[in-house]
Amino acid sequence: MTSTAEAVAFWVLAAVATFGALGLVFARKAVHAALGMALTMVTLGVIYLIQKADFLGVIQIFVYTGAVMMIFLFVIMLIGVDSSESLVETIKGQRWWSFIFTIGLAGVLFFTLAQVSFDEKSMQAGMDRLVANNDATGNVTGIAEKIFGQYVWVFEVTSALLITAALGAMVLAHRERILPRQTQAAWAARRVRENRAVAGLPAPGVYARHNAVDTPALLPDGRPEPKSVSRVLVARDQVARADGFRDVERHIEREIAEGDTK
Repeated sequence: MTSTAEAVAFWVLAAVATFGALGLVFARKAVHAALGMALTMVTLGVIYLIQKADFLGVIQIFVYTGAVMMIFLFVIMLIGVDSSESLVETIKGQRWWSFIFTIGLAGVLFFTLAQVSFDEKSMQAGMDRLVANNDATGNVTGIAEKIFGQYVWVFEVTSALLITAALGAMVLAHRERILPRQTQAAWAARRVRENRAVAGLPAPGVYARHNAVDTPALLPDGRPEPKSVSRVLVARDQVARADGFRDVERHIEREIAEGDTK
């Protein structure tokens, strides 16, 4: 017989799983679709755990939410996400909702762990039950025999289908180049024709204590040269400031001037 708590938990989790499945189907962005699928998989794992199918619940979360979701995220990374999308928060209030859910989850874990108690009698009983389960052929052993014995080719074919789906997603997401690829000679001719950066863009800054592509070069008057840093780093606001290096130069010049006066 199903208890009232199990029935209520099932209907609540079923609604959550359905919401995640609808998000997978109707989400416009691939990342949101992957998150909807992860929500559905985790919810199904929790339903298995409520029904006392511990092994199926753990495998559902580890295999499907872990391994399979990694395949989808790998495909999403290969496809790429437009950089303009990462600068706009499309879901309003998602940061506050994430913060509230994180605090709630932390509270549930804290109060659950606070109620845990250990005594020698219960620990010994648990160890005895574990030894008895290991000696006997249980559900885990039976499932392992089915997976790696009778149905081994079915699981191998399933893994091949997942890989084929990943390759198919990459092929469908491939975009043909509209214009021919510009060679280095073509770029040089274009700069000469437009009389813009004819000698090439300046290299990043090279200092005694720092040398990286995110450091702008300094002009003779000490001002940073913005063209010496990649525009991608500028758009991401990952450009290092050269104020510290200018301060070091002023300090050295001041010491040299003080040494000349002595």
